[in-house]
Amino acid sequence: MSVRSTLSAFAALTGVVFVAFCLYAFVASSSSYLLLPDSPHPLAPLVEVKGEHDNGQGGFYFVDVIERQATLAERYLSFLRDGGELVSRQDVVPANLNESESARLDTAAMALSKTTAEAVALEHLGYHVVIHQSGMRIEQIAEGSPAAAKLLPGDVIVAVDGKVALTESRLRALIDRHRVGQTVRLTIFRAGRRQQLAIRTYALRSHPRVPMIGVFVTQAASVKLPIKVEINAGDVVGPSAGLAFALELTEKLGGKADRGYRVAATGELALNGSVEPIGGVEQKVIGAKRAGIEIMLVPAGENMTEARRYAGDMKIIAVTSFQQALHALATLPLHK
Repeated sequence: MSVRSTLSAFAALTGVVFVAFCLYAFVASSSSYLLLPDSPHPLAPLVEVKGEHDNGQGGFYFVDVIERQATLAERYLSFLRDGGELVSRQDVVPANLNESESARLDTAAMALSKTTAEAVALEHLGYHVVIHQSGMRIEQIAEGSPAAAKLLPGDVIVAVDGKVALTESRLRALIDRHRVGQTVRLTIFRAGRRQQLAIRTYALRSHPRVPMIGVFVTQAASVKLPIKVEINAGDVVGPSAGLAFALELTEKLGGKADRGYRVAATGELALNGSVEPIGGVEQKVIGAKRAGIEIMLVPAGENMTEARRYAGDMKIIAVTSFQQALHALATLPLHK
């Protein structure tokens, strides 16, 4: 075989190997995850309640984020991400939980967001809603954490260091008063009995200054509604659609809350009507902007700052509560 033939054969083999590697890179999963924009979901066909009426133009939308493992190509070639953000596994799946446990928590959070939205909206509209908040129910405990030896799933935390903690934000704030390694005193209810336990705080490597006790919680509350409401969010999970659900229910029973605009909303809703921060703001805003959404409601603070960075001409309204969201929309001129 001549030198020229040998070089040609080598070049051909190199080309085949390169093509094979490229194909592999486009299908093989990396250790990173990708957060991608999704299209906003119109809520009109997803929320059903007796006595609802069609308000015509405009409409409320909830927004979410597509989460999946990034391919090797997406990990190393940023132009392939198309508005997506590359994150580590622990940004998608909480530390010390597997994917099925994390999915169960997200499903529980979605169920709670629906109930909360129904209660907040109906109470605002003047319906008699019975709400009893009893604390924060432990859904999952991080393996190997200080809490694992003392707490059980189903325990309800009602106080920290003697101070009442009926919401997740209040629980987080009370724990944050401690330094990593210090002990917190929890008051819990277990099988109807009140107990006090001392739990030492610890930290994750990724957040070495944030004190944690190693529990994942949801709101423990009983809610009695005067009418039946159906909210079908499909396979979307997590707590961040609560504000949007409540706005759509108000629209259907109270009329023109959207003022004729196409309005996207994101924010975790609490039973007292407060709107809590959420994740994935960049992708949610990008998805809403691409779909031609005119107005987007987001939690005030860092969420609002990030949202305005990607919103372009789309109007961003920062809110801290459901009532403030309704007031902000009510001050807008009617859509022409």
